[in-house]
Amino acid sequence: MPDPAPTEDLARDAAAGDAGALDLLLREIRPEVVRRCGRFLPCREDAEEAAQDVLLQVARRIGTFEGRSRFSTWLYTVVANCSRQKYRELRRRAAEQPAPADLDLDRRADPRTTSVIAGSRLDLLEALDRLERERPHLVGPLVYRDICQLDYAEAAERAGVPLGTLKSRLHEARRKVRPWLADGS
Repeated sequence: MPDPAPTEDLARDAAAGDAGALDLLLREIRPEVVRRCGRFLPCREDAEEAAQDVLLQVARRIGTFEGRSRFSTWLYTVVANCSRQKYRELRRRAAEQPAPADLDLDRRADPRTTSVIAGSRLDLLEALDRLERERPHLVGPLVYRDICQLDYAEAAERAGVPLGTLKSRLHEARRKVRPWLADGS
C-alpha cells in the first residue's frame, strides 16, 4: 500500500458508508491489487481481470470490514480468494476447450493453462487446490504468510487462530505442499 495511514482511514470511512472515500480507496489500492494478483497469476491480463474482481468485491463488501485488523490484511484475503477463483475459471475453460487438430510444436505453451517449471505459480495454485481438498484448514496460513507475505501475527489474526497454531499449520502445509511442487504432481 502506498501510505497505510490514509488507506486505513479511507477504508474505515468507506466501511461506514462514505461513497467518496470508497472511490478514493479503490483508486488508491488498484496498483497494489494488480501487483498482488500477479503473485498468483503469471499472465498480466489474468492478474488484471482478477484485480477487477477484487475491486468489485471490495466495493460490494467494504461494509463487512470492521476495522479490528488492518485493511491491508482484509484486502489480502480478498485478493487471494479472487485470484484463486480466476485460476480455477481459467483451468475449467481450458479443460472445456477441444484439443487443436494440428499440434504446432513451435508454439509456446500458454502459461495460463500449462505448468512448465516445477515450483511455478501454476504449480503452487494446483498444490493449493489439492491442499484445500485434503487439508482445508492448512490453506489459509500458507496463503496469508507465504503468498500474501503477511507477518506471522497478521496471518494468525486473519486465519483466526493463535500464533502458535498458525506456525504449526504453516509448517504442516509447507511439508505437505513441498513434494507436490518438487515432482509437479
